[in-house]
Amino acid sequence: MTYPIPDQLIRALHTAAKILCVSHVNADGDAYGSVLGMTHILTRIGKQVTAAMPDPVIPDFSFLPGADAIIKPDAVADDYDLIVCLDMSSADRMGAVFDPVRHDAIPLVVIDHHITNTNFGQVNWVEAGCAATSQMLVSLAGALGVELDQQIAQCLLTGIVTDTLCFRTSNTTPEVLEAAMHLQRSGVNLADTVRRTLNRAPFSTLPLWAAVLADARLQEGVVWVTVSQAQLRAAGHADDDSRLNSILASINEADTSAIFTEKITEQGERTVECSFRAKPGFAVGDLALRLGGGGHAPASGCTLAGALDEVVACVVPMMIEERRRQADAEQRA
Repeated sequence: MTYPIPDQLIRALHTAAKILCVSHVNADGDAYGSVLGMTHILTRIGKQVTAAMPDPVIPDFSFLPGADAIIKPDAVADDYDLIVCLDMSSADRMGAVFDPVRHDAIPLVVIDHHITNTNFGQVNWVEAGCAATSQMLVSLAGALGVELDQQIAQCLLTGIVTDTLCFRTSNTTPEVLEAAMHLQRSGVNLADTVRRTLNRAPFSTLPLWAAVLADARLQEGVVWVTVSQAQLRAAGHADDDSRLNSILASINEADTSAIFTEKITEQGERTVECSFRAKPGFAVGDLALRLGGGGHAPASGCTLAGALDEVVACVVPMMIEERRRQADAEQRA
């Protein structure tokens, strides 16, 4: 299935010669897949394209074609004709890649699938019905007359597979499956993509999960865990919570779940990353939006200032109240 693409977007891409493609902080598979897929697509139509990310490339996604060419924020120039923002709902998600002083005059194009998108670009293409931004790029490639070769297909299929947890999320529609089949026909291997992304984890995951899950809490249909910096250091583990989210989301007695991960900034300030999930029939997107974050109904998140225990004490009652409200509304319907 193709999606209506704004004419202004097509014109902006054709008009620009030097383009920067960027995605969000704490990047996931769809961030890498859409940035690199877009980079390859634009290169095929003769553009000079640079891919940049706010954080160092995660080793799990270093296999993607073009990942070794992603630049760091301090290498980003200031003479681009266009900045393409992929898979992000607000400008602050670009992190240090975007400098308001140096880049303010450069037009922004937004391509995203988050329902909480703030439409912060001069041109905004937001398809909340898509399961991944990478899914949208399958349509965009066709609109630009670009054939999906194996490089592009590998990037886009990675984005779709990781954002749908291999087609297990509630927003996995027939259109998502059609896009994935189209990409497979371009020569990319689905089983190998799943193996490289979802079906692998370092050994350090085991001691971290043992420590974290030992203190899991369940109250009124909400399950949550906390992850401290001390626990991460003790396990020697990077704070990738995607697999842990899947475990919490599978608990029979819970309709929504959360992982609260302690962060410490370079200035020594404490913040907490909140990652929310919801089962079909429930939603966490509005909650994340109220807390200054964003995402989808089934999966969303935010980052809050404060100590770990303080943030948990504030947010968990909000989750319980929101889950109670939604359960009551479902009963009345």
